[in-house]
Amino acid sequence: MKYTQTTLDKLADILGQSDYVVRYERGTFQSGWCLLEERRIVVLNKFLSVEGRINILMDIIPQLAIGFDKLTLESQKLYGELVKKAATEA
Repeated sequence: MKYTQTTLDKLADILGQSDYVVRYERGTFQSGWCLLEERRIVVLNKFLSVEGRINILMDIIPQLAIGFDKLTLESQKLYGELVKKAATEA
């Protein structure tokens, strides 16, 4: 997967289509991100590089309750790849 702004936007779209909000804020995140599950908000450290943001989203998206039926066809394909990759790494 390429580490570009377009890839980051596609990953954020998966969350957006599943009613999650992605925010970029500054803070003291030890892992670079924070998840507020009840509010369905993913907060990423705004000082992370594009590559860092992509890596974090690739790690946490398979862990979230994503509404597969709400995703567009392109997002479903990308989500499937992320879940498959996470399963092989586990």
